Amino acid sequence: MPVRLALKVDADTDRGTRLGVPSLAADCAEFGAAACFLFSLGPDQTGRAITRVLRPGFFSKVSRTSVVEIYGVRTLLNGTLLPAPHVGRRNADTMRRVRDAGFEVGIHCYNHYRWQDHLDGMDLGAVRAEFALARAEFARIFGEEARTAGAAGWQSNALSRAVYDEAGLLFSSDTRGESPFIPAIGGVRYRTLEIPSTLPTLDELMGRPQYPDSAIAGHLVSLLRPDRLNVFTLHAEIEGMGRRGIFREFLARCRDSGVALVRMDEEARRLLAGGASPPVCEQVMAPVDGRSGRVATQGPAAAEA
Repeated sequence: MPVRLALKVDADTDRGTRLGVPSLAADCAEFGAAACFLFSLGPDQTGRAITRVLRPGFFSKVSRTSVVEIYGVRTLLNGTLLPAPHVGRRNADTMRRVRDAGFEVGIHCYNHYRWQDHLDGMDLGAVRAEFALARAEFARIFGEEARTAGAAGWQSNALSRAVYDEAGLLFSSDTRGESPFIPAIGGVRYRTLEIPSTLPTLDELMGRPQYPDSAIAGHLVSLLRPDRLNVFTLHAEIEGMGRRGIFREFLARCRDSGVALVRMDEEARRLLAGGASPPVCEQVMAPVDGRSGRVATQGPAAAEA
């Protein structure tokens, strides 16, 4: 059985959706690669993320990754000195073209800043309302309900899990981990299958002396394992723009190595239809090397919930 790899594209910003998403869709189409594009659908308030300055690891990440180069000055002022552009209203045609080209599409969030920075302070009603806005905008753009979601900044908790279950999603991709699982938090088992990201992201590797740009694609390929579904999360603002060459090299190396680029929805349906159910694992918050703060992570096997 060939090594299997799923690509998950997070489009965080208006600029990334407008410029990076079409580039990534074109590159994936050229290499015959499946990909799941997850869209931010509401106001782009990226500029307000300066509040993350107090999170552990923030300064080391900023110094390595050239944030201004990646996001652009305009984006870094969105929602503060400049008005917040509404991503869904401005980029609906771009999003539909991705779907019409045969790629999976789903929800990243409504307001990226609000979900990533304030999820833990929301009550159930606020989480439900935030996700309802994303679902409504997705349905307006695509004419159908979203079947998948992948949380902004890998921020997920018991309330967001309950809201996902209410939405009847096929699967989600909110965590970092090793293999697909059914999440459990605080003794409660949730229904929505979770397919975690298994590989480091480019912004977690960029700027490290041991990973110059010329070495990153090869390093990522070396991490692919034949005994699991490998999942790589890429960002429209990085691989779709300033580091597009790295992504294209990665795709070429995967092609040359015989890696199968698979659809996440097909993998989810196969797992859910199989005789053996995916394991139930704790979902915990933990640090990830190269990121600031803590993210939702696949933990140990859960006790009976």
